[in-house]
Amino acid sequence: MAFFVMTLLTVSSCRNNDDDEVQDSTPGKLQVKFENGFNNLGGIVINQTTQTSSNGQKHQFSTLKYVISNIVLIDENGGEFKYNYNNPDKLAFIIDQAEALAGINYINLTEIPKNNYKKIRIGLGISQNAYLIGQDGQGIFWQKAKTAGMAWSWAAGYIFTKLEGKYGSLKADTEFMNHCGNMGDTTANGTADLYREVTLDLPTTARVSKDITPSIHILADLNQYLSGQTALTLDNTNNMAMGSNQHLVNVTNNLTKMFKVDHVHND
Repeated sequence: MAFFVMTLLTVSSCRNNDDDEVQDSTPGKLQVKFENGFNNLGGIVINQTTQTSSNGQKHQFSTLKYVISNIVLIDENGGEFKYNYNNPDKLAFIIDQAEALAGINYINLTEIPKNNYKKIRIGLGISQNAYLIGQDGQGIFWQKAKTAGMAWSWAAGYIFTKLEGKYGSLKADTEFMNHCGNMGDTTANGTADLYREVTLDLPTTARVSKDITPSIHILADLNQYLSGQTALTLDNTNNMAMGSNQHLVNVTNNLTKMFKVDHVHND
């Protein structure tokens, strides 16, 4: 009888411990780091680092900014967690090279479901669904974007990517400005939609829990700007381009290829 009671208590205790472990679904935190550079030169120093494009054109940046939104985490089974999806006030960030700390911009996310994540998806720009919520629905981020120079008038909308600097054949001495962004309601206006989403594999699983805050380190290779899938040359027809013309469509498509996850820390 004593043996039976002892066995029952042991089994019950194991079940309780197992239940506690299964039910411990306390959300955790996640950090995403963006490091801008040229793949053959390393990190970018504003007004200093000069790259030579595949077409032989030298260029450097005086301004390097872009908007990241709609972060989605994809787990081992393909399940997706959309973090405040299409809510710019809660999930839209401006990556600004001038504000990078030791070359890195940090995004810190909270209330991430406990899980093992194998992929991350990021939005470059602001989706049409988010924009069409209206100005009142994203007033906090809209003000941030205006302050950072990442917006036109509300009717024109957000600037998704702002690249400014100098270029030239022998040395970078001619100014350029390429500002990529949607022209308001793209359907109504008949303009190109430059919002893009990019899915990246994680080389190591990000194990989010109440005790582990993974850090996902993303490298952005700005050599893709002029030397990407479409080799581009700056000249007096496109060096002051703003909006969503064909040159800026090409720029945007090139830049979607610049991201890769270098490593993940599970600390």
